[in-house]
Formats: sequence, structure tokens, C-alpha cells
Amino acid sequence: MATTAGAFIAGGIAACGAVTATHPFETVKIREYTDQEHAWALTVYDNPISMQLQGELQDKGHQPHFYRGPVHGVSVIVKNEGVRGIYRGISAAYVYQILLNGCRLGFYEPMRGTLANFIYKDPHHQSLGINMFCGASSGMIGAAAGSPFFLVKTRLQSHSPFLPVGTQHNYRNWLHGLSTIYKTEGFFGLYRGVGAAMIRTGFGSSVQLPTYFFAKRRLQKHLGMQEGPALHLSSSTMSGFVVCCVMHPPDTIMSRLYNQNGNLYKGVVDCLMKTVRMEGIFAIYKGFLPHLARILPHTILTLTLAEQTNKFMKKVEQSILPTSILE
Repeated sequence: MATTAGAFIAGGIAACGAVTATHPFETVKIREYTDQEHAWALTVYDNPISMQLQGELQDKGHQPHFYRGPVHGVSVIVKNEGVRGIYRGISAAYVYQILLNGCRLGFYEPMRGTLANFIYKDPHHQSLGINMFCGASSGMIGAAAGSPFFLVKTRLQSHSPFLPVGTQHNYRNWLHGLSTIYKTEGFFGLYRGVGAAMIRTGFGSSVQLPTYFFAKRRLQKHLGMQEGPALHLSSSTMSGFVVCCVMHPPDTIMSRLYNQNGNLYKGVVDCLMKTVRMEGIFAIYKGFLPHLARILPHTILTLTLAEQTNKFMKKVEQSILPTSILE
């Protein structure tokens, strides 16, 4: 294992490689959320009493949806906006991934080892509770650090000059987006939805690395798999599926909070209650397939690449740092 700084850099590099491949599906996921939310908003505001008449919410199924799944969504965006359209916000995504996964992969092991040593007097002791706590904590730190960039990324991805749906934010680039938000909404505007982001990422991070290392140990023990690409691929696939199941509900809430213009939602709980009340409990799993299509390969690529980048950073550190620091 590289030092904390080395693991931070390795995690950031791995995540940037992963997000390059999966960003188009993230764009579709965000657009689908916006599309569905727009249909819900039309139902509510065109008929003020519809919040009390639950049966009438069936009308939301008749609202037009431009994006019907990941493959169709990508094809629609490419047809109307070109390849550049599915990569809207990629620069902000890189910064966000460096901060998020740098913290998540860089801080997890030091935190886990320190807590295990404090409680069990053995830094190598594996405890599910400690692993999940450290996974969630490191992820929440990363989410807080990268929240402004995720905010801009989401708004850039939501913007469509050809099929505008819901709130549109016309930013030239991520820097223009940050400055515009700061000028119009103030410093705290940059952290709109940060609570939902930390909850979302905390949920996902609490199971991502613990599930990955758990699966890795079990595959080695019971199937005799050796360290290498096959083991990394299998372990990260299991981890990615679990992450998507756990993280998707808060992800839905976060996307809606981030893309709102004004105060449609007062906060995480208000957004959750309105969504469930108006659209049903399964509404929090809307967009699950495009999310899985993004998060599964993203997790596989991030964790698999992280194994390699971490090894590389360890070699670099061994060549330039004194042994006392590495021990």
C-alpha cells in the first residue's frame, strides 16, 4: 500500500480513467432524472390539487419522455448534440473524481488501520463495522470536497440546446458555472445539495471498498483465485452492483436537489417525501438501469485501475522517499 498521499493520487488517476469511459451514461442518467422530474412538475403545477388526488397522478405516465433507457438516451443525445453532447461537464467530472476518489481510496486504509489498532490492538484486523464506517467517512469527506464540481457537472449535463427539459443552466464551461453560481447564489450556493451528496456517497462508500475486499478475500480462499486481473474484475463487479443498489435512492434525491431552480425542495427529507408521495416508493429507483450501466463499469474500472496505479505509486515512492516514511 502506498502512503496516504500516494493512494490519493493513485485513486484520482484511476477514477479519471474510469469516468472517461462512463461519463456518457452519467449524462443520460441525469437527463432521465430531469425528464421525469419535469413531467412530475407539470402534473403538480398545472393542477394544484393533484397532490391531494393520488389517483390523478397516473397522468404523469402520459407526459413525453425524451430519454428511454441508457442506449436510447445516448443515441438521442449523439443524434441531436453530437459526441460532445454526451461528454458535457467532463472537465468538472475529472476534478470531482480526483477529489472524491482520492479521498475515498486514499483515506480508507489509514483510517481503517488506525481504528482497528485502537479497538483490537491489531491494524490488520478486519471488522465489518469498522470497514463500513471508514468507507462511509472517507467517501463523505470526498463528497464534501468535490460538491461544487458535482453541482456544476450536473447542471452542465442537464443542459440541452435541442431537447431542453426542466431547469436549464447555460454555462460556457465549469469555471463559468462556478463563477455564475457564486455571483448569483453566493458561497453557500456552491454547496447546494451537499448534505444529499454526502449521504449518497456515504451510502455507496460504506459498501464499495468493504464489499470489494470481502469478495476478494472470499474468492481467494474458496475458489483459489490468485492476485491478478480476473480477481480484480470479479471482486469489483460484485462491489459495483451492491454500491448501485445502496446508493441509488439518495442519488435520485441529490440529482433533483442539485438541478432545482429556486426552492422546489426544502432539503433532503422534503425532496424524498414529495417524490414518494407524488410518484410512489419505486420513484427513488427511477433511472436505475442507466445508473447501473454507469456505476458498474465505473466501479470495475476504478477499483481495477486503482490496483495498478497504487502499485505504480508505491514503486515511485520507494524510489524517492526514505524507508522511514514508508514503514
